[in-house]
Amino acid sequence: MKTVLYIPTFNAGKRWSEVIKAINEQLVAPHQKVIIDSGSNDGTLTLPELSTFTIMAIDQADFDHGGTRQLAVERFPDADLYIFLTQDAILADRRALANLIAVFEEHPTVGVAYGRQLPHKGAKALEAHARLFNYPAHAQFRNLKNAQQYGIKAISCSNSFAAYRREAFEEAGGFPSGTILGEDVITAGKIVLNGWQLAYVAEAKVYHSHSYTVSDEFKRYFDIGVFHAMNPWIFENFGHAESEGWKYVKSELRYVIRHQPTALPKVLFSLGAKWLGYKLGLHYKRIPLSWRRSFSMVKGFWARKA
Repeated sequence: MKTVLYIPTFNAGKRWSEVIKAINEQLVAPHQKVIIDSGSNDGTLTLPELSTFTIMAIDQADFDHGGTRQLAVERFPDADLYIFLTQDAILADRRALANLIAVFEEHPTVGVAYGRQLPHKGAKALEAHARLFNYPAHAQFRNLKNAQQYGIKAISCSNSFAAYRREAFEEAGGFPSGTILGEDVITAGKIVLNGWQLAYVAEAKVYHSHSYTVSDEFKRYFDIGVFHAMNPWIFENFGHAESEGWKYVKSELRYVIRHQPTALPKVLFSLGAKWLGYKLGLHYKRIPLSWRRSFSMVKGFWARKA
């Protein structure tokens, strides 16, 4: 099965050399490795280990979560499988890519698959819990027949480490342009609605997590609310996010009390920020554009709207 790996970059930071090292040590290597860089000026493109990578440069102002990835696929389309990684996701072992690819070879009805994300080494309790809750240790196959069982998580997917079968990807129209985030969820959802299976491959692992401030959480969940408001078909076909949100709240409180009780005040503020941000995002149309931009992590999205 022929594969292409795509990684969008912009000032990739301190983990970048580990990301590249882990890719280059894989037992099953992609046939082509493409970096889509948005004007890095921190040495991202100067690593000697990048000699086997193809570099595709775009203007920073033109970056779009879905549109940029779609442009890369259109420029380098010669593959059976399109694999995506982010610049801060470190493949956890030498079989990570092989395990993700294998699910497509073994299951012809799988159209999209994503791997398990583990917290980075040294991650704090909140950061670790987010990964442990959303990325369990057992594999899952989701489709239209069991979508009710999984609810909105039936189309959970993350381009931090995901792969798409070319046929299913093209049937779904590829990645959308102009979405604030969630290009992976949109495309995965359309693939499932087209009758393909989505696979969560717990054996394909990456280290990938974030340490957010309370302000960051507010902005991130504002953007998620905007995303859901702009894509009502997700709720119509797969249910709402509130029930899953309450499960997360209960799980996070239990985890923090058990592992880092001193972080409980931050957790309570963080939960409040998430709830407020999400609710405001759902009703973003009632908020002035200048406020939307200040509430958002993805400020360039609102600049383009202006």
